[in-house]
Amino acid sequence: MNNHRKGIVAYLFIAFGMAWALWETSFRLGVSHKNPLLAILALVSVFSPAIAAFVVRKWITREGFADAKLRLNLRKWRYYVFGWLLPVVAVGCIVMLAPLFGVGKADFTLTRGINFMVHMGVPASKLAHPWPLVALLPIQAILGAPILFGEEFGWRGYLQPRLFPDSHVLSAAATGVIWAYWHLPLNLRGLNFPDNPRVGALLIFPIAAILLSIIFGWLVLKTNSIWSSSLAHASTNAVGGSLFVLLFAGGGNFLFVSYVGILGWIPLGAFSAWIVFTGQLKSA
Repeated sequence: MNNHRKGIVAYLFIAFGMAWALWETSFRLGVSHKNPLLAILALVSVFSPAIAAFVVRKWITREGFADAKLRLNLRKWRYYVFGWLLPVVAVGCIVMLAPLFGVGKADFTLTRGINFMVHMGVPASKLAHPWPLVALLPIQAILGAPILFGEEFGWRGYLQPRLFPDSHVLSAAATGVIWAYWHLPLNLRGLNFPDNPRVGALLIFPIAAILLSIIFGWLVLKTNSIWSSSLAHASTNAVGGSLFVLLFAGGGNFLFVSYVGILGWIPLGAFSAWIVFTGQLKSA
């Protein structure tokens, strides 16, 4: 096995092994969402791809960090803004498309979504004034970027450029599938698709992960910085994930109306198609 392949295998073994072990431990021990231990386990699991990439770069392939794209590079600020605000646009598209396809209608009072979140264990006191909380979601995304660096340093910073170095599109697609199935223990337990966890985990989420891998990979290429995809990933979770729940939960099947659901494929797919067919995944 050559050094390049050895690095990829070791990366996957560590990233999957560490995250899956932590998730399964918390599930089997029945750790409550109120238990601080769950937050610690979740944080470490998010950083398992970064830890895997660090270990491989430092001790297995010994290739170092010269190509790790750790510099912030705010001269390319437009790309950061794009990744930061993309979920707002994508959720807006879902809001318009859902009634056209007959799969849901946004509730702008947020009553349904709040009830759903309370049912899922979020304290009602935190949701007393939901629209100011919505306005703060983009700020939450900025604050969350260092946390999502834990994934992006691994997936986009290490794996995606190495899987198929002669084909950026194939590498993005393959990384998206691997990344999607890394989430499998969570998604099978209803993280993104509580109504249909198996269909969502095995079929729906991987398509969204491929599209996001294309977009995040494009951001990294254009900025030469892993921080652009870290911000976009944080915004995907904080803005895209929270906003669609508040608007649609209790009134639409998540397979369709989720940010990573079938309707979400349309705006994400349209932009991904533009990236691919205009050759934007070629190195900047």
